[in-house]
Amino acid sequence: MAAALAIVSILCGALLIQHMRSILEIRSICRQLEEVERGSGMELGINSRRKHMLELCGRLNRLRRQQYQLETRYENAEKQLKQNITNLAHDIRTPLAGAAGYVQLAGECREPERQAYYLQSAEGRLKELGDMLEELFLFTKLTGGEFELSVRELQVLPLLGDCLVGMYQQFEEKGISPEVLFDSEEFRVRADEECLRRIFHNLIQNALLHGAGKLTIIQKGRCLSFENTVSETSRPDTELIFEKFYKADSARRKGSSGLGLFIVKELTEKMGGSVSAELEENRLRIKLNFM
Repeated sequence: MAAALAIVSILCGALLIQHMRSILEIRSICRQLEEVERGSGMELGINSRRKHMLELCGRLNRLRRQQYQLETRYENAEKQLKQNITNLAHDIRTPLAGAAGYVQLAGECREPERQAYYLQSAEGRLKELGDMLEELFLFTKLTGGEFELSVRELQVLPLLGDCLVGMYQQFEEKGISPEVLFDSEEFRVRADEECLRRIFHNLIQNALLHGAGKLTIIQKGRCLSFENTVSETSRPDTELIFEKFYKADSARRKGSSGLGLFIVKELTEKMGGSVSAELEENRLRIKLNFM
């Protein structure tokens, strides 16, 4: 009996010691967590060989690292958002200020021909602004999950021709003529007409704004490619070219919101297709692949 009591006493003593160690280890972790709350970047540590305490400490450290990564991503995203808003404000203000300036000059001018020139220039700046605001509106719809498609079979060449004719003046100003090469004039795709028009408009506009030569549009099979040369200052990163607000040259903002090719990618994929970009020397090729 005495031996049994001795064994029980020893076991109780051992359990008590173990319990006290657990309390001390938990208190140590709590003190370290308090330091972390005050901004310390320290890793949690513990003087223990017990598996469950080491596992607890390891999991807490992993959670801290994950939290730090989330906070870092959030801070970077917030900085990028602020920069994008600043850029957009500048992009919108530039054509607006230009239009206002031309209107003021037209009001002060007494020569009919010069006045007509000023008013035409102001109209061009306002059209740039309208296109940018339309892209921003479409961007909010695409990213807000409010976008609906009305898909039907469409003949591509007449629709593309309408888009090119609608931008005739811009081609005239650049002094270039687009070249259109179709294997089949009857080429058809299943698409939303307004979306397809917007895709073509954005790709043509991109070539006009950032291209340095003739635009060539080629259809082969189910692929439609838009090809143009680019200058050294406008060479895009094909890995980033479809990212929202991306610009190959941040200093060149005239008529561009940085959303054009992002919208091309989103609309193409929503209609079941895909889009890719290639850069060979100074020639950019954007390829639309339809289902």
